[in-house]
Amino acid sequence: MTAAPWWTSAVIYQVYPRSFADSNADGVGDLPGITRRLGYIADLGVDALWVSPFFRSPFKDFGYDVSDYRAVDPLFGSLSDFDALLKEAQRLGLKVMIDQVLAHCSDQHPWFQESASSRDNPRADWFVWREAKPDGTEPNNWLSFFGGRAWSWSPKRRQYYHHNFLSSQPNLNYANEAVVSAIVEECRFWLERGVDGFRLDAIHTCSTAPHAGDNAARAERSESDESGNGREGDGATQNRGQPFAYQLQESAQLDQPGTQTLLRRLRQLSDQYDDIFLMGELAGEDGMALIDKYTAGDEKLHSCYSFDLLDWEGQNAPQIHKVLARSAKTLRPGRVTFAVSNHDVPRAASRNGNANAVPEAARDSFAVTLTLLNLSLNGSACLYQGEELGLPEAEVPFEALQDPWGRAFWPEFKGRDGARTPMPWQSDEAMAGFSSAAKSWLPIDPRHRARAVDQQLARPDSPLMQVRAFLAWRRDQKALHGGELKLLEGNEKLVAFERHSAGETRLCLFNFGEAQEVELPPGGWQRLFGEGENRGQDRFLLPAYSRAFLAPER
Repeated sequence: MTAAPWWTSAVIYQVYPRSFADSNADGVGDLPGITRRLGYIADLGVDALWVSPFFRSPFKDFGYDVSDYRAVDPLFGSLSDFDALLKEAQRLGLKVMIDQVLAHCSDQHPWFQESASSRDNPRADWFVWREAKPDGTEPNNWLSFFGGRAWSWSPKRRQYYHHNFLSSQPNLNYANEAVVSAIVEECRFWLERGVDGFRLDAIHTCSTAPHAGDNAARAERSESDESGNGREGDGATQNRGQPFAYQLQESAQLDQPGTQTLLRRLRQLSDQYDDIFLMGELAGEDGMALIDKYTAGDEKLHSCYSFDLLDWEGQNAPQIHKVLARSAKTLRPGRVTFAVSNHDVPRAASRNGNANAVPEAARDSFAVTLTLLNLSLNGSACLYQGEELGLPEAEVPFEALQDPWGRAFWPEFKGRDGARTPMPWQSDEAMAGFSSAAKSWLPIDPRHRARAVDQQLARPDSPLMQVRAFLAWRRDQKALHGGELKLLEGNEKLVAFERHSAGETRLCLFNFGEAQEVELPPGGWQRLFGEGENRGQDRFLLPAYSRAFLAPER
């Protein structure tokens, strides 16, 4: 029997380079800093790391505005530093994935500089250009994710160019075959260096229908929408005071056919190498249906990174149950990669803990339970740096804020910096062991010091040690690698499912409230990992905010 690809059930640790570890005392994390801490990641028990953008950039959007896809920005080090990181990761048995930001680049990229210089240069059609209306206004009413119109004026060309994010992030034109081929070669460069996969940022924003008219207004969606997406993309965004939420974008601005052409070309490229993982990031009106579209067959993406457990307003057991039900109904096993936190949303321990009124004394238990649920789903799973520590969302005052999105919508929306503050390594050091500089690029939240790695390594019951113990146990559980997920009936505080693979079954129980007795499926069960105890043949007592993994009695 052929072994399944490594990524089918991988746990992928996301590293945000600016905030992981600073090796040169400039207050900003870098690639050598990551390399020095790879032992920590390997000891955690994950399978791979995903490194967020470290490419050359003017950092208007902190690296998601790339000005050279093949160069490491000097802020983070050099190509030789990346090669050293890759070599050490391979020695430790870790796969390495990197971000590729392909929908747009920086306006400082030579491609855009040339394209904007005239209407008849070799790259004149490499970006999305349109004429102004007769009155000089924008071609249509499209809005940017980050506020304002999605069109900016170029005085030299006397045309508008399209951007879904900042005006300094022009969208590439994937209707042009030369653009597709050029981007494929940029990706080939990193595969040749030895990376094991790509996380494709905002892949659904790559292609547009540029000559379309205005977007229609969005109708408010029902809370009971069967898609399982909660209110992601409309209500959640609208509640953050952002006008983008008032329009329907999918008809022309997002998810157009050119993206599918790009995906097929990237899959053809990755298939020329051994065991490369292509994971796309996307969100939309019906995220699960979009994932199915982007992973259908064997010629596009292997999996998509889902936002359905990343609701800005917080998750609860019924919402999680709805998402898992929708996933099971819509997708083939392994086609979705879940996460409960990342660099773009508030920390799960605060976002979900606050939403569910978790008592302060139970916050650690809650954080571990949510993390272990995510790591127990079928398919790969992403674990964002600091989630294993149960870090709460950091408080970042406006004067220290760096995120342009947060600065634009403060104070109703405080941006993404609260999830991007430096990793706390040592509680008693000035910069919590992140840096020896006098000041870091974002401040250290004082509450994070008590949760620093050195403190948690010394406590067997800490979130870090519990996550490590689970990952060590998970490695030998065939039922948690590939196979199927059978969702069971839960309640307002309980998520329950069975995992089946290779003839093995595990019953997974997650309690997001006070202690409760759970009725077990018939047949008899014994606890293998977690907390709680049997109450007779068909009942199991779950302590408050706990989790348990059971196997059928032999």
